Amino acid sequence: MKKVGFFKSIHFKFVVVYILLIIIAMQVIGVLFMERQEDKLKENFTKNVDENASMIEATLEEELERLMTEPEKEEPKQKLASLISDFSIKDMDRLWVVNTDLQIIGANDEEQIGKKASHPEISQALLGSSTNDIYQNDDGDRIYVVTQPIINEPNGEILGAIYIQASIEEIYELSQTLNEILANATIIALAITAVLGIILARTITRPLADMQKQAKVMARGDFTRKVRVYDQDEIGQLAASFNDLTQKLQEANEITESERTKLRSVLSYMTDGVMATDRDGYIILMNDRAEEMLSLSRHEAMGRFLPEILGVEEDFSIEQLEESPSSLILDYSSKEVPFIIRASFSVIQKDDGPVNGIITVLHDVTEQEQIEKERREFVSNVSHELRTPLTTMRSYLEALAEGAWQDKNLAPKFLNVTQTETERMIRLVTDLLQLSKMDNKDNQLNFQKVNLTELMQQVIDRFEMSKSEKITFEKHLYDKPLPVRVDPDKIIQVLDNIISNALKYSPDGGKVIFRLQKEATKIHISIRDEGVGIPKQNLTKVFDRFYRVDKARSREIGGTGLGLAIASEVVKAHKGEIWAESEYGKGTTIHVTLPTHYTREAKE
Repeated sequence: MKKVGFFKSIHFKFVVVYILLIIIAMQVIGVLFMERQEDKLKENFTKNVDENASMIEATLEEELERLMTEPEKEEPKQKLASLISDFSIKDMDRLWVVNTDLQIIGANDEEQIGKKASHPEISQALLGSSTNDIYQNDDGDRIYVVTQPIINEPNGEILGAIYIQASIEEIYELSQTLNEILANATIIALAITAVLGIILARTITRPLADMQKQAKVMARGDFTRKVRVYDQDEIGQLAASFNDLTQKLQEANEITESERTKLRSVLSYMTDGVMATDRDGYIILMNDRAEEMLSLSRHEAMGRFLPEILGVEEDFSIEQLEESPSSLILDYSSKEVPFIIRASFSVIQKDDGPVNGIITVLHDVTEQEQIEKERREFVSNVSHELRTPLTTMRSYLEALAEGAWQDKNLAPKFLNVTQTETERMIRLVTDLLQLSKMDNKDNQLNFQKVNLTELMQQVIDRFEMSKSEKITFEKHLYDKPLPVRVDPDKIIQVLDNIISNALKYSPDGGKVIFRLQKEATKIHISIRDEGVGIPKQNLTKVFDRFYRVDKARSREIGGTGLGLAIASEVVKAHKGEIWAESEYGKGTTIHVTLPTHYTREAKE
């Protein structure tokens, strides 16, 4: 997570907001206070001047009347000058007494006496109008001017006018001084406020910073750290709740991790492959078995489209796979190895909610499909093998029924063919029953201790008496007794089947070579003929039931196709091995190995 810059932090914002609130409050209070203070000072000043003007007017009325009636006498003039001197106050710059001719007859500045007053306010006062207002003189200073008529009360006659000019600049200077004091006080208050704001902000942001650190630690999966609770206020309660949440998240994470471990173990040890997709059909989960089955690592599969992974993108869309009620059979077989998979699909969906993904289970059904294929082939082969002699028998029996039995030459031949085909069917059914017993584990082997060298010699001697003179036997048998625990009848049957095939496929003048060797822990038997051989691609199939390399020739010489299959089952029952080696056109060798320490307990 990116670190928050100082100027974007709550700490900075809190202090700034706090200071701005103080500034606004101080400014509002200062403006209101200074306006009221200035108005009050001006009001007191003007009121004082106005009261002085009224008092002067009342006092000068009698003296002005005497001066007007006795202009030659000096006493009224002196008395007027004395009164004006008494009424002069500090801030009163000018105090004029003007007669009706606009002549200054009295002033606090004697130089002005006798001069003509030209102020318009005086003219208005002589007309009976009083004025009082603030003006700005030539020097830029503000002055308060009051003009007031002097009226003879009994008859209402205007005797003259008073002109007062007082400097009010000190009031504004005082206001300015107060503003400066207020500004300085505001700065000091802001400094104190900033310090207090920082302290207060720390008390609020420090627990929040701790919770932020805790959140980062929790994001890394560590739930052991706790937030310090500084106080029992709302933030303290939030910190306590945060710690409680951390504890619950730790418990939930442990439960989740435990379930994830269980799921991982289940998926890892499943014999089926499992894949999961997101709602768009892209792979988000894949177990080890699925990797093996698809020959694709999960790193390569993650994020790829499910139909593409399965190789069905041309036939199915993701929506069709979601709606598919049944599974798909996917054939990944190669020429060498068969491999068939059944893919079953299940959607991930909440009740009445959208589809969030698909679970795909891959099951290896190669063996089942092979068994089913072999079953179908087995049924087909058995049907065919039984149908051929039955058809032959039916034909000859129909011929006999139609009168051929009366022909002394044909009847014996027809009966001989019928008998031969019957024996062939009996052999086929006998072999099938024997294979069926082996498949069902109903065939119990009768183990006996026998000399395998002597046993094999007896079998070879029996075939040597009945073989064609054009085929020769070559024997390389172990020159000492080989005692081993086996079922002698079953081993004789194995040798009979292998030797019979060798003789059937050996050409005139050919040779059959027998070998019997003792190895470290097993006995090795090999029987080689010089027949046409078996193509390399068919070597693994010669032990399959009803399999023939040359089917036409096999039926011609009377084979059922079950001899080597029975031999294979018998050898496996003895915990041995059987396989074939061949070079096409030069002959075939059948190898059999039997363990030398096979015990009776294995049978039981």
